[in-house]
Amino acid sequence: MLIPVILSGGAGTRLWPVSRQGYPKPFMRLGDGHSLLGLTLRRALAVADAGEVLTVTGAEYHFLSRDEYARDPAAAKVNQRFLLEPAGRNTAPAIVLAALDIAVRHGEAAQLLVLPADHLIADIDGFAADVAAASALAADGYLVTFGIRPTHPETGFGYIHAGAPIEGRGGRAIEAFVEKPDRATAEGYLASGHYFWNAGMFCFSAGALLAAAAESCPNVLGAARACFEGSESMPEPLRFDRELFLAQPDISIDYAVMEKAGKRAVVPARFDWSDIGSWKAVSELGEADARGNRVRGQAILVEAENCYVDAGERIVAAVGVQDLVIVDSGDAILVTDREQSQSVRAVVDQLKREKHTAAQHHLTVHRPWGSYTVLEDAEDCKVKRLTVKPGGILSLQKHARRSEHWTVVHGTAKVRVGDEEILLQRNQSTYIPAGTVHRLENHTEKDIHLIEVQCGDYFGEDDIVRLEDVYGRK
Repeated sequence: MLIPVILSGGAGTRLWPVSRQGYPKPFMRLGDGHSLLGLTLRRALAVADAGEVLTVTGAEYHFLSRDEYARDPAAAKVNQRFLLEPAGRNTAPAIVLAALDIAVRHGEAAQLLVLPADHLIADIDGFAADVAAASALAADGYLVTFGIRPTHPETGFGYIHAGAPIEGRGGRAIEAFVEKPDRATAEGYLASGHYFWNAGMFCFSAGALLAAAAESCPNVLGAARACFEGSESMPEPLRFDRELFLAQPDISIDYAVMEKAGKRAVVPARFDWSDIGSWKAVSELGEADARGNRVRGQAILVEAENCYVDAGERIVAAVGVQDLVIVDSGDAILVTDREQSQSVRAVVDQLKREKHTAAQHHLTVHRPWGSYTVLEDAEDCKVKRLTVKPGGILSLQKHARRSEHWTVVHGTAKVRVGDEEILLQRNQSTYIPAGTVHRLENHTEKDIHLIEVQCGDYFGEDDIVRLEDVYGRK
């Protein structure tokens, strides 16, 4: 029984301004229109012989993930289980919690195939073949990882030092995990043929992982057990108590378990692999023109070489430049040297220090009921376009410092204002005074689009007092 465990977390700060805290890189669209999370799900479905895919993600990403999975018709045929983290943490807590959940529901012999949601793999057949080899090793009690054959002396990845082949199993013993090397060391690793990039993907039985954790990091296992046993009892999704979750050590599975385990193996990957961790990695996807440029959207390039342009909704013109990444997300523009793209996270750090909303949200913000796009944000008013999905229900709420005007431009909305309930059709509107309880619902089978105009002296999201919410938000 092999159960894919998708780890979908992290803000992806090196991929700002497309990846942001409110809409991180697993959801960003690549040139083919697919998201990294959607492509990871596709790989998981190809090998999920137990009819289940388990996803560990932040509580705020549950509905985004669910909607992303709904894009793949094959996903409806498997059990989609979610473990929801109340805050960001490292991989050891996430994986140990997943192992505890699988052991309780399926037994300790059930296997986890751990898949980060920010990798790109095109060769699904090769991937499935290597997963089969890893699963055979896991059945013998090995903790298995996948090693990527290095193509160049990369200094941004950790490495695995592979030892002797494990007879008849298609894997090799692991001599050691090594940290990111300097260039000279990386060149030696490449020349030796015994070192692999650490892909961060794993395969092991729940029982083998928990036994290894009990020996190598009992503090991690103990805190995870307390968190798991103290979680909400509702069967789906599983929500972890914030205090118990944050009591877990912030440590990776490599440091906590894999580096100390006795019975461990690496399967040299036959499939292609890319870690989409920076704009340089994104800029190398797809076909380049005769001058090495790659463009997404509308761009005009004059005497430009080796540039990547993501033009968004506007035209981007680049003249006489080389080796640049230019990304326009509508409300922010990034211009960086391709080789300096790892430093983009410094931009996000500064935005956070300045408490700028561009560190967290796009102009379009996704909610469980749909989304809203900010059309204008001024001192005296804020204008949004809301899209409410079929079945979507805004929370029963009120605001202390602003009034609102709602005008329906498409669909039929059921609206409550105070004690009155009305149906608003296209081109009809209503006024919601400050302090008035209100709610909007979509009981139709089509999206509702409406324009919301806020007037007052403060328009922050923290001026929402939720009285009732079907999505469990505080």
